Amino acid sequence: MRPWRSLPLLAAVLALAACGGRHAARPRPPAVDAGAAPHAAHRGWFHHGDDTSLPQDERYSDRSDSSPAGTPPSYIYTMPEPVPKAEPRSLYGNKSPYTVLGQTYRVLPTARGYDERGIASFYGNKFDGYKTSSLENYDMYKFTAASKVLPLPSYARVTNLSNGKSVIVRVNDRGPFHENRIIDLSYAAAVRIGIWPKGTGLVEVQGIDPSDPGAEPSPPAPVTSAGGSPGIYLQVGAFSDPANAERVAARLRQANFASVQVEQVQVDGRTIRRVRVGPLDSVDRADEVTRRIENMGLPRPQVAVN
Repeated sequence: MRPWRSLPLLAAVLALAACGGRHAARPRPPAVDAGAAPHAAHRGWFHHGDDTSLPQDERYSDRSDSSPAGTPPSYIYTMPEPVPKAEPRSLYGNKSPYTVLGQTYRVLPTARGYDERGIASFYGNKFDGYKTSSLENYDMYKFTAASKVLPLPSYARVTNLSNGKSVIVRVNDRGPFHENRIIDLSYAAAVRIGIWPKGTGLVEVQGIDPSDPGAEPSPPAPVTSAGGSPGIYLQVGAFSDPANAERVAARLRQANFASVQVEQVQVDGRTIRRVRVGPLDSVDRADEVTRRIENMGLPRPQVAVN
């Protein structure tokens, strides 16, 4: 492996190691018998030419991402999940705040209490064997994930809200920096909870505190709307001034993307009015409406799943 000669630069270079919405082809590890034990042929296969000093568009062998062809190995469905344990923070990937693609993020001090619903994506062949933001090798056949805000490493339970399938992942990478995504799963984790091969899914991500095993979150029940699946909403703003909320809502209603609601909620003793668009019937539609809302000069919406 090429010696590390620019370690101070790695945090910035590796911040983009994981991004949502990827698909295409790279040299694959040796074929694995679908019934074989985990990593029977894949074990030890890593990309030894990873040069993290290169720009992101030159670092990887493939231009875009893909998942392995064919049916996933059957062992993925019975493979043991990671056992959460207290680990020291990685020396890399935990800078806070940090900025990627013009957006600034803050890393949480702990995974304790983290609970968020949103859209998950996954990453596979393009990144397999390359360094993650924590300088670990990404192995798409392990239950791992990338998060913009959870500390590295940490653990979380990820549940597919459409079918109730759940898996514990070890968070060891940064991302996804695609708009509207809250977590990037490894290929194995995506297969385990039914997000593969579609590519995205509606999930709940619950942080796990290894110092309190009794507090490990239970998987939430599947969420269904009147249409039979979780509803995707885009929150365009939260306003204390009712006139500002109605002004934004009126612009959105005129654009006619979808139904617009102004919801009144209490936050820290204050009355807040949330302006939401939805429900939207798919992740692709949510992405499209997000872009159109931004093109109107409004703030980037946040995804809410109900």
